Amino acid sequence: MVHSPDVTAVFELPDEAATQQMGEKLAPLLQPGLVVYLEGDLGAGKTTLSRALIRALGHTGPVKSPTYSLVEVYVISSLYLYHFDFYRFESPEEFLDAGFDEYFNDASVCLVEWPERAEGCVPPADLRLRLYHAGVGRVLEALADSPKGQACLNALIPAMGADSSSAMPAPR
Repeated sequence: MVHSPDVTAVFELPDEAATQQMGEKLAPLLQPGLVVYLEGDLGAGKTTLSRALIRALGHTGPVKSPTYSLVEVYVISSLYLYHFDFYRFESPEEFLDAGFDEYFNDASVCLVEWPERAEGCVPPADLRLRLYHAGVGRVLEALADSPKGQACLNALIPAMGADSSSAMPAPR
């Protein structure tokens, strides 16, 4: 059965600062156990969003892209946050071979770039954030795929100062 998202919203992010603000607003809404897919073309802003989110949670050290390491681990207060990038995967089984399934648990938040490269192996998303190029800015389409994702998105819409004109149903 294909689950259609319970909540969808579209946010216009006119510049990099707006993408960073989205990460800052999203950070305090993340709850342990949440799986967030970050989808979009190369250069769409997935790592920029992640970096702002991780810094907003209180991480003071460098925030590196996991493109080459595949995962970057952050322990912030009592929260374990894992930032994955599966772009270099040649097959979904690489996810299991690397033992990444152990990172997905009720005590951690997992941000996953290029989840389609591990399709069928990576756990399903609670929240999917799709970034699209829009001139010099970006458009972020947010889709909640679970009650946890729905609660997060329901809190994000007012946190971004969005009303019905800027957070609108996404096309299905």
